Amino acid sequence: MENKSNKGIILFICTLGAFLTPFMSSSIVVALPSIDREFAMSTALLNWVPTSFLLASAIFVVPFGRAADILGRKRVYLFGISLFTLASVLCGLSLSSPMLVALRVIQGIGAAAIFGTSVAILTAAYSPGERGKALGINVAVTYLGLSLGPFLGGFLTEHLGWRSIFFVNVPLGLAVIILTLARIKQEWAEAVDEKFDYVGFLVYGTGLFCLMAGLSFIRSEWLGPFLLSTGIAAMAAFSFMEARVENPVINMNLLKNNRILVFSILAALINYCATYAVTYLLSLYLQYIKGFGPQYAGLILVAQPAVQAVFSPLAGRMSDRLEPQKVASMGMALTTLGLAVLVFVNNNTSVLFLVAALLVLGLGYALFVSPNTNAVMGSVDKKYYGVTSGLIGTARLVGQTFSMGITSLIFSIYIGNAQIAREYHPHFIESIRMIFIILTVLSFLGIFFSLARGKLREEG
Repeated sequence: MENKSNKGIILFICTLGAFLTPFMSSSIVVALPSIDREFAMSTALLNWVPTSFLLASAIFVVPFGRAADILGRKRVYLFGISLFTLASVLCGLSLSSPMLVALRVIQGIGAAAIFGTSVAILTAAYSPGERGKALGINVAVTYLGLSLGPFLGGFLTEHLGWRSIFFVNVPLGLAVIILTLARIKQEWAEAVDEKFDYVGFLVYGTGLFCLMAGLSFIRSEWLGPFLLSTGIAAMAAFSFMEARVENPVINMNLLKNNRILVFSILAALINYCATYAVTYLLSLYLQYIKGFGPQYAGLILVAQPAVQAVFSPLAGRMSDRLEPQKVASMGMALTTLGLAVLVFVNNNTSVLFLVAALLVLGLGYALFVSPNTNAVMGSVDKKYYGVTSGLIGTARLVGQTFSMGITSLIFSIYIGNAQIAREYHPHFIESIRMIFIILTVLSFLGIFFSLARGKLREEG
């Protein structure tokens, strides 16, 4: 275990990295109407600006977690920060919507390497008795990025244009690279003698891509069903193959024999699926329906992640002392309540009503994520920290991608492949209310998955 000084440096560097990707995700959502105006994008293509990033990250995060266990977590973390920073520059220089979406894929691959290693590095550096606090601080900084994203993203978009959101990530990314090279001398690689399963990765990536893309094109006559069936077949083949190779990308025995891990990952996937689209939907609602500028819309959206940033360290400390199952399940219940309130959004909904719902969502999210992460990482041997960190990242990213997939599907039913022009505003309101109903039901089901995991520690 590292000494106190080293642990503080590691925590600082990991939390700086943890700030980058959520800041990018939340700030770009506020800028989407401005990007739409410049490139004249359909609803479907506009959805792919955030979705392409999420999909690329979801495909690569577990393989990067596995690669980090073999090659070294610091090495993979550095690669991720470097690629993310370079892609940020290129995204800001995009000349067309297809170019922007393609570069967001590259940015998502860099983010996957960050997701797949940062939690594993912290888990390796901190003992079980203080791990929850460290993870809570890391989550709090993640939510600080989410908190500042809407406001700063709105401010930058309104005064400097949407491209400035990408450029502002560059100095921070360079600072993380320099600090990591200069201050972290040790490496973590508990599976250095094992091999990477390239065939398994290709099958896994193909399956996940086809599932996500198939959901987006589900209304097409043949493409959506073909992609979905291909994705299901590929994931089934992946499960069969991974149970029979010596060094799999995902250790299926790890999942088969660990009830806490399985249900915690499922609860995380459902939680992210139920909550991710909220900021996206409300950003569009505030700017298209309410007519607010990006800066004011971003200020309103700060309410949820600000509460998450404040309460995440407390939730992490609570999970060091109380059973994580209880704290996380309470958080999921509050999240369900916040989503249920948003079902009643209409043309005349007040800002105060929206802020109240966002505050409840933020508190629920904070109480869920840190204890759930603590339960996941505390249920496996340190040899599997990297791949388990990757599983957390995959649950997060697949859940978020499904959240956007559900949004795309409902938008396509109510609005079609059109821009959100004034004549489509009544259909837009109907669609977001239907989306919130679906997300509320998902979150309610997630409570039972959270409770079903069992206890991490014996009482007494």
